[in-house]
Amino acid sequence: MREIHMVDLAGQYRKLKAEIDEAVSSVMESAAYVKGPEIKKFEEELAAYTGAKHVISCGNGTDALQIAYMSLGLKPGDEIITSAFTFVATVETMVLLGLRPVFADVDENTFNISPEEIRKKISPDTKAIVPVHLFGQCADMEAILEIAGQYNLEVIEDAAQAVGADFIFRNGKKCKAGTMGIIGTTSFFPSKNLACCGDGGALFTSDNEIAGKIRSIANHGMKERYHYDYIGVNSRLDTLQAAILSVKLRHLDRFNEARRRVADAYDMALSGCDEIILPSRADYSTHIFHQYTIRVPAGRRDRLRDFLRENHIPTMVYYPLPIHHQKAYASHPFSKVSLPVTEKLCSEVLSLPVCPETDDEQIEYITGKVLDFFKQ
Repeated sequence: MREIHMVDLAGQYRKLKAEIDEAVSSVMESAAYVKGPEIKKFEEELAAYTGAKHVISCGNGTDALQIAYMSLGLKPGDEIITSAFTFVATVETMVLLGLRPVFADVDENTFNISPEEIRKKISPDTKAIVPVHLFGQCADMEAILEIAGQYNLEVIEDAAQAVGADFIFRNGKKCKAGTMGIIGTTSFFPSKNLACCGDGGALFTSDNEIAGKIRSIANHGMKERYHYDYIGVNSRLDTLQAAILSVKLRHLDRFNEARRRVADAYDMALSGCDEIILPSRADYSTHIFHQYTIRVPAGRRDRLRDFLRENHIPTMVYYPLPIHHQKAYASHPFSKVSLPVTEKLCSEVLSLPVCPETDDEQIEYITGKVLDFFKQ
């Protein structure tokens, strides 16, 4: 059996080697390493894929979030409702800008922010909602957009783990993750479903004015050369990464379907095990399984993780501590908030290997060992 990886980057490269090598070679021959034509090409391809009117690439997913907040003119003290069950970038960029994160608890089944909990957190200082599409499926965007419309709030989607997922509205309309709010953001970190070979990120919007502001802020606040209309940052995707992403975008749907195949096989093999809770699939979103995350109640999660490690099966805990319990944020008022569902999930979640390269032999071995643990 091949070695099991959480993310098989080398295996994916081998599959796409000829295409990636050709794309990289073309950039090297042109020597247009910064702002080369591949940047515009990739942005246009991703816009066509997602349905967003504008895609603006940037240096990484964290920058994408910061630029999104900056482009909406949010001011220190403005409150933004989001989830504490997320990667820290969602929140740290708010804090760095002097914004005030307000945490709403998540849905126990989908792990995504609960619209009902959002309603409880709205105050006169609330200016925006940031749903995080966690582990590969969308938050309940129809309900979130209805709340935002009722209270005149902006919606910024953190879609770093869900590019390629579809949200299905009650009327049957489908929209890609990241394209429903005023701005969507994503990351192309190597472990993502759509990944480059380094750092990269992007923002989505269909608002022409905001798109222009985002492009300017990402380029030092510059519109005309050496004329600065905004306080900006220096954040850009390099040409090599754009060329690689264009290649991978052509295969994204196929790779996401391969992830679903792995998830389906896990579901089938583990469905009879009462000691674990399998990932829930919302009826309003497709799931691209950036992570296949089970829950292990009764305090047995860490023992299962150790057992799998001993049997050469890698796992990850996303996330062992919610943001409001992190040391860096202990002095912030939100550190005292009670989020019982989030806190329970952090003690139970365990992500199993899921990537397009995971094969049937590996799936059988992994699920067999999970079941063996609970037979002890």
